[in-house]
Amino acid sequence: MIDTISRFLRAVAFAVLALVGMVMALAFMISTAIAVGILYIVAKVRGKPFGVRAYWSQRQTTRGNSFRPGSASSSSFTPPRGEVIDVEVREIR
Repeated sequence: MIDTISRFLRAVAFAVLALVGMVMALAFMISTAIAVGILYIVAKVRGKPFGVRAYWSQRQTTRGNSFRPGSASSSSFTPPRGEVIDVEVREIR
């Protein structure tokens, strides 16, 4: 009898946790949809295209990165000033 009650309580706890997780996922999906909707409306008001390609091309031009994959070897790439290209690692004992 006690084993049956224990299994029932575990099943109820699992179901509650599953429902809480689904509610959290639903809230995340809704908030993401709202954010994308706001970005879409702002892009339309500004008269700019909204999409991944437009965003990526804008990011590439604003960074001033002249490197294009496949167009030159990586040895001829010079990063913009101030960009970190090397990190020193120290062992802590």
